[in-house]
Amino acid sequence: MTLALRKNRSMIPSVMSDLLDTGRFFTPDVFDLDTDLLNLTSGSVPSVNIIENPSDFKVELAAPGMDRKDFKIEIDNNSLTISGEKKEERKEDKENYRRREFSYNAFNRSFDLPENVIADKIDAKYENGILHLSLPKKEVTVLKPKKEIKIA
Repeated sequence: MTLALRKNRSMIPSVMSDLLDTGRFFTPDVFDLDTDLLNLTSGSVPSVNIIENPSDFKVELAAPGMDRKDFKIEIDNNSLTISGEKKEERKEDKENYRRREFSYNAFNRSFDLPENVIADKIDAKYENGILHLSLPKKEVTVLKPKKEIKIA
């Protein structure tokens, strides 16, 4: 069973995509105006790698420049949500000028968890710009088929 990814959609209407009907010329993966417009208005969404091993799932989310405190990981109704928010303010006061810069970056990714994940034992760590999650699987006991033993 694999981890299902839910694409977070924009709240902006798809007027541009409907008007230009990009599906005629490009596949949606190559050129999606709704997604491009969303990224311009709210920042980009971090890339995610999902690796399935026999004992667990590994999730790697690329979020360079963030700190551990910037992340929030929640599980609700068998759905894993990873969100992050970073605010920065820089001030520079010199003799004849003043500069103040603000930056804000936020994202939200959601995943439907398979039934065999042990939600209480999910582990997360952040290092070198990558958030690593380990989602352990329940042990599944496989029933062996019935075998008849012949008497010699």
